[in-house]
Amino acid sequence: MSGHHHHHDFAGEKLVLAARDALVAAGEQWTDMRSDVFEALAGCEKPASAYDIAESVGTGRGKRVAANSVYRILDLFVRTNLARRVESANAYVANSHPGCRHDCIFLICDVCGSAVHIDDDRLTGALRQAAQSAGFAEVRPVVEIRGHCAECARGEAL
Repeated sequence: MSGHHHHHDFAGEKLVLAARDALVAAGEQWTDMRSDVFEALAGCEKPASAYDIAESVGTGRGKRVAANSVYRILDLFVRTNLARRVESANAYVANSHPGCRHDCIFLICDVCGSAVHIDDDRLTGALRQAAQSAGFAEVRPVVEIRGHCAECARGEAL
């Protein structure tokens, strides 16, 4: 089995449509508020907090949006694989391939705050197997690697 899985990444309106289709396929409704939250999240270049998203959605709607409402929607998005949570930052990123379920390995830059993810089924599969061997069930590996992204590392070398 290959450790890397290739899939189609969506962006822009195609990402929003793919997310809507995935949420509806999971038996959930795609409401205007969920659409607004997903679009705000997908528009972020870096992991975003629920407060950042609530502010963005509130600005777009012309009225305050409670962060608690956004947290509930983000939790739904994580459960249905539309978003991923960066645990160490308590922030979220849109999943660019919502129809595909993988454990995510985040590479987080300590300088600029960017986060990219890679899928490596060999690594996360080994983690799942080790946890299951230790008696854990419903294992969800969370792997975050902190360092400096290529761009920030180049800037330090100058």
